[in-house]
Amino acid sequence: MSSAAERGASDEVSRTLAQKLEHLFVTTTPNGQKAPSHEDVATAINIAAGERAISGTYIWQLRTGRKTNPTKKHLEALARYFGVSPAYFLDDAETQRIDEQLALLQALKENDVRTIALRAHELSTSSRQTLAGVVSHLRKLEGLGEDPDLQNGDA
Repeated sequence: MSSAAERGASDEVSRTLAQKLEHLFVTTTPNGQKAPSHEDVATAINIAAGERAISGTYIWQLRTGRKTNPTKKHLEALARYFGVSPAYFLDDAETQRIDEQLALLQALKENDVRTIALRAHELSTSSRQTLAGVVSHLRKLEGLGEDPDLQNGDA
């Protein structure tokens, strides 16, 4: 059996299919660009499938929660389009793992974050730990709370 803390963490990340789709639309869109329309997504999926596999209206219905029980084929097509595993839609632990990866990719799209990461890469372990401490201190000063990676035991 899982502990209460594990159940609480699992409950915390449990989201509806519509919420997961919305998150993918937002986080996979390049910074400064408009998110693709439902029709754009359907067109791309249909071209990749070589057939009319899904409609923009159906994607809209899934994204807004009006439809909640897509076929395996639809989930697989949406997962391919967004570059995630189909398990993203079915398994809360997988959703959380992929969301963490997407958050890292989003952060690395920002030039200053990427520059800091690349410059820190060749530092010694001791220097990287010092840098991590400085970042944690700055997060506290800016009222951002605990560093998410440190909450998971990563350093």
